Amino acid sequence: MNTTDLSHTPDARPHVLRRAGAEFVGTGLLVTVVVGSGIAAQRLSPTDVGVQLLENSLTTALGLTVLILMLGPVSGAHFNPVASLADWLLGRRTGTGLPLRDLAPYVAAQVFGGIAGTLLAGVMFDTAPTLSGNDRATGGHLIGEVVATAGLVLLIFALARTGKGSVTAAAVGAYIGAAYWFTSSTSFANPAVTTARMFTDTFAGIAPASVAPFIIAQLVGAALGLALLLVLYPTVARAAGEAVVPTHSDTTS
Repeated sequence: MNTTDLSHTPDARPHVLRRAGAEFVGTGLLVTVVVGSGIAAQRLSPTDVGVQLLENSLTTALGLTVLILMLGPVSGAHFNPVASLADWLLGRRTGTGLPLRDLAPYVAAQVFGGIAGTLLAGVMFDTAPTLSGNDRATGGHLIGEVVATAGLVLLIFALARTGKGSVTAAAVGAYIGAAYWFTSSTSFANPAVTTARMFTDTFAGIAPASVAPFIIAQLVGAALGLALLLVLYPTVARAAGEAVVPTHSDTTS
């Protein structure tokens, strides 16, 4: 019997439509968790913003962990254009990362999935979709996004490089939950989620004018995170394709 593991080769990945579908569902449910828990927190603790943030961050950390475990074997559970872009950049020369042809489907699925997640949360909580009035684009917030995104990229690929992918779901969930508190921006760290949160004028919303500065800060943070990776883990390109979770083929299909 041939015991060679082909799970990390490009040809062994599930079809791109299945992977993009998993990214759509995962990003959509992630945004549903973020926005829905924010609405619930506002209603349950209307006079205490600190408690609202605690409720929102704890729910997001737990929900993200579950989503990574559930969908990671299909698509890698990126749920974030920054993660997909970094995976492609790191593995483009060795052929180990996300193929360039798959990058656009991933990003499109993440963006549209996120928007769908915002709409779903609104339907569940009987809140009409509307553009947010929550202006977040201050200097401190943007620095917070740089820090949050750099740390996320560094965490994901450091775990992949050191063979600790089994703890990635819990580690990423814990990092995002903590970054809600230690960054001034409450750690969006995700262009797709940032775009989606523009369509809700609730606790988790972000004003349209703040979206572009946030995304620019996230890209700067991703570049900084990649630079740190290459300094700390010079052979990290070998782990591209195993972030966030290694995908595997479905031999029954």
